[in-house]
Amino acid sequence: MHQRDFSLDTTSRDAVLRVSARGRLILVHPMANRGTAFTHEEREQLGLSGLLPSRVTTIEEQMRRSYAQYTRSPSPLAKFIQLAQLRDRNEVLFYRLLSEHLEEMLPIIYTPTIGEAIERFSHEYTGARGVFLSIDHPELLEESLRDFELDADDVDLVVVTDSEGILGIGDQGIGGFQIAVGKLGVYTAAAGIHPRRAIPVVLDVGTDNLGLLNSDVYLGERHARVRGERYDEFIESFVQAVTKLFPNAMLHWEDFGAGNAHRILDRYRDKICTFNDDIQGTAAVVLAAVLAAVRLTGVPLAQHRVLVYGAGTAGVGVADLIRESMLRAGVSEADSYAPFYTFNSRGLIVEDSAGMRDFQRPYARTRAEVAGWAVADPERITLAEAVRAVQPTILIGTSAQHGAFTEDLVREMAAHCERPIIMPLSNPTSRCEAHPADLLAWTDGQALIATGSPFGTIRFGEVYHTIAQANNALIFPGLGLGVSVVRAERVTPEMIYAAADALAGLMNEYRPGASLLPSMSDLRLVAATVAKAVAEMAEAQGLARRPMTNPINDIYQRMWKPEYPRLEILPQRAE
Repeated sequence: MHQRDFSLDTTSRDAVLRVSARGRLILVHPMANRGTAFTHEEREQLGLSGLLPSRVTTIEEQMRRSYAQYTRSPSPLAKFIQLAQLRDRNEVLFYRLLSEHLEEMLPIIYTPTIGEAIERFSHEYTGARGVFLSIDHPELLEESLRDFELDADDVDLVVVTDSEGILGIGDQGIGGFQIAVGKLGVYTAAAGIHPRRAIPVVLDVGTDNLGLLNSDVYLGERHARVRGERYDEFIESFVQAVTKLFPNAMLHWEDFGAGNAHRILDRYRDKICTFNDDIQGTAAVVLAAVLAAVRLTGVPLAQHRVLVYGAGTAGVGVADLIRESMLRAGVSEADSYAPFYTFNSRGLIVEDSAGMRDFQRPYARTRAEVAGWAVADPERITLAEAVRAVQPTILIGTSAQHGAFTEDLVREMAAHCERPIIMPLSNPTSRCEAHPADLLAWTDGQALIATGSPFGTIRFGEVYHTIAQANNALIFPGLGLGVSVVRAERVTPEMIYAAADALAGLMNEYRPGASLLPSMSDLRLVAATVAKAVAEMAEAQGLARRPMTNPINDIYQRMWKPEYPRLEILPQRAE
């Protein structure tokens, strides 16, 4: 099969698929194959007569059959595998099914089920459409990316992971490839990024996971994770290859370890169009929830005191973006770190704390500041002790420590704050710092809550509270769409803030108990709204290489809808 057997303009909603291939080659091409939806005339012209059952069906009938197969799958992982096989067989049908059942299927193709799929990658491997790059063969970087058979103007996104910091399960070696695939699935389902305009990539730099190294079925490089200068050279070679081959693409970093994520982003953010979802995407969706909550409290953001419990990649990213928002509100640079208190596994981060990372250092408190606090051990100041001393108004959990927000702690916070903003963001649910029902009970229904995991509506008194899920899927699809529409040269802090502010603006602040964030069922609306804000900010900053002429129409036209494209059947290509 040759790329020129199939031609599709992926920049238009109303694209035409031109086909010169015949017979079984069509049925094994995921974007060309439409199975039993081929008409009898198309079957005859394409050499498919006899290769399909007689009856012609609609895509709606195909969806019903596929959904029935999905519901019969006995476990979340089985459902994941069933959907993956459908995607590899008929891409349009897969995305149509996903778009019709997005809220139900998102936890299957993305978190939390994708964690199990990553762990089982080598065991369940049946093929994967993406790019695998090995640190042991850096000379093959450019060749490997070319082998994906996309041209410079055909790529909007490259999602890459080195699999060191996968979700809450850590180093997963080559299996992290699935997180890149999952992210791109959400980009398409939520924002309409055409699936043929994105490349999932895994950087196989080894693994420190002894279980994987000792597994007979493990498919990655069998050595410890490479670090230091050799790792940095590999990252640099990768960035150079991507920017050379796909100069219009946004490079999305995903699930890198805390020691590398901030460092890599800081190195490249001002040089290329790049974005780290764990740092910037998480921060943006949390900031959106904070902005929405702040509007409800009536207390200006600059007057809030923020405790971040779990100052890793995500936690510090959240603090950074909230701090930048405070700067926008008029707080001076010198005073901008003062409202933040951050915690690692050893307690409150103080200037002489052991194990402090470089990216945490700006948030370290001085010994003089905490000298008068009532604490049991000055070298390990606990969250409860800090809550008593600081009287925070915003409490954010990114610790993966189940139950860390205790009743006594929350009641102490609520005693000094009329509408405490509490966000237990760790997922899955088993790692959540507190259950929303408990938070409402402990604050007499006054807490403004966002969580990392999905929770149902909770009744407290006469009010039904819809709990906001601070899912990155509310931010990154729209960000990627906005960047691609104007071909932005960079992703700036101002663009991230614009995304968060646009998302916060979608909150229904007039209904008691309303969610601080939109529902996951509204992802297409959310993505379009965020994209417009991001694209307009890129234009305002002079970073748009392709300015918009009509923002609404420009964004709408780039949002691919999963429908079978009109076929143009070309003469069969001579060998």
